[in-house]
Amino acid sequence: MPISSADGHLPRQEGVAHAAPFLSPMRNNSHVMRWRGMKNLWFITNPQSGSATQEKCAALEAVFEERGLALAGRTGFPADAIPDAATLDAAEVDTVVLFAGDGTINAALCALADWSGAFLILPGGTMNMLAKILHGDADPAAIVHSAHGAARRVALPYIEAGPHRAFVGLIIGPAAHWGRAREAARAGRVARLAGALRNAWRRTFGRGIRLRGIADMDRRYQAIFVAPTDATLQVNAIDARDWGAIAELGWTWLTGDWVAARAVTQRNAQQIEPYSSRPVLALFDGEPVTLAPGTVVRAGMTAPRFLATVQGAA
Repeated sequence: MPISSADGHLPRQEGVAHAAPFLSPMRNNSHVMRWRGMKNLWFITNPQSGSATQEKCAALEAVFEERGLALAGRTGFPADAIPDAATLDAAEVDTVVLFAGDGTINAALCALADWSGAFLILPGGTMNMLAKILHGDADPAAIVHSAHGAARRVALPYIEAGPHRAFVGLIIGPAAHWGRAREAARAGRVARLAGALRNAWRRTFGRGIRLRGIADMDRRYQAIFVAPTDATLQVNAIDARDWGAIAELGWTWLTGDWVAARAVTQRNAQQIEPYSSRPVLALFDGEPVTLAPGTVVRAGMTAPRFLATVQGAA
């Protein structure tokens, strides 16, 4: 496809480790809006994502044409910049179609946070967490057909820290260094992967990080997993006593299913603050960000802007 720039709680007891979903979809029907249908699209893809190949992009464009949908523009991220709201409005775009991984989707949603149009998220990455919440296990073409016929606009919870947002989940602390190893594995850089693995392992068993804002979470933790829920943050902490959980964290991060890592302590909170005198490495939907000391992490909720094709998606 030629690319041009013209043109998304389990109550638990401390000390009990088990697999838990990293993202809990919201269920509040007050955040659902009737959708009048999509007509003019802007297609954002990432050729480097897990399954968003040029052949699949071309196949989706054929589906757009079959449904009578106009394609106002294309963006091949990161080579092309994500269009701003003014560009989309000038092209009379009502729906941005995102066919990429969670990291690219995060970048687009943050860049277009003030745009009033709709987002159709298709599974084009490795985990595709938002696409699963909104559409179940349907394939991209089936989602487009369903969305054009009878989609709803729903709101989604997110995590916010300064200008950064996470719609799938946030990892804070030493274990976030596993992200460097994962990126090296994705790029096939064997030499860099070996060094990144050694560094991640060393840092994971370092001093750990502390949190402010949650009672009974006063230890140093090797990993803080934060998931957005309906009205709060779900905070899952792993500390150095659970070596098995930390080893599992490293493996699941490398293999892509990082949301399956176990938690030792789980609490809900409106906001948290990583307690450190130095900058803290964090992963927002898998993308590395360095947080300044004193940065507060809060819960948020979008407007009803995400197209959902399954009941109970939000």
